[in-house]
Amino acid sequence: MRILVVDDEPDILELISYNLSREDYLVEAVETGEAALESIRREAPALVVLDVMLPGLSGIEVCRIIKQDEALRHIPVVMLTARTEDSDIVSGLEVGADDYVTKPFSPKVLAARIRTALRRTPGPEENLPRGDRYTVHGITIDVVRHQVSCDGVVVPLSATEFAILEFLSRNPGWVFSRTRIIDAIRGEDYPVTERSVDVQILGIRKKLGDYGHAVETVRGVGYRMKSV
Repeated sequence: MRILVVDDEPDILELISYNLSREDYLVEAVETGEAALESIRREAPALVVLDVMLPGLSGIEVCRIIKQDEALRHIPVVMLTARTEDSDIVSGLEVGADDYVTKPFSPKVLAARIRTALRRTPGPEENLPRGDRYTVHGITIDVVRHQVSCDGVVVPLSATEFAILEFLSRNPGWVFSRTRIIDAIRGEDYPVTERSVDVQILGIRKKLGDYGHAVETVRGVGYRMKSV
């Protein structure tokens, strides 16, 4: 999962990038608002950590542009700043920021805020049918019956395989690390290795047959369901 960090202080960028990388995020760091928008439009990140005081285009303006763009507004934005006045915090929240963290900050607290923002934010394919039975790339998933079928033929998935496929299919186009997949389907304390996720994905693809190509590997990052 890719996170964009925007701050004009190299030390802050290095600190955030290092700690988020340890959390298994793929981090891109830029120093200006203009560079941030260029990066976002090239490839939308899962979340943006955005400093308010930037040279040129301010963080407030960058957040406003993101939240006014129909294709980008789903991206959660966590504002980061040394300014603690209520008016500054209100300004950030009014343009659509999802959270606000003040400097100096604890990297662990920032990481926790990021996890919270990611959990409560819908993906970009939010118009996808989200009911108990839906179809993605010809794969029909019936949540109530805990059943998957392709062209009317039931695919015998294990409970874990079903959970992984359902998670990916509800977030098409989003890339998830192996650790994030484990957290999503079993909770953060589930004792399973990243290698076991690879084995489960291999099993899902094999059982789906011609439809298995819908589950994609993103080298060096993790897995995703193709965008619809």
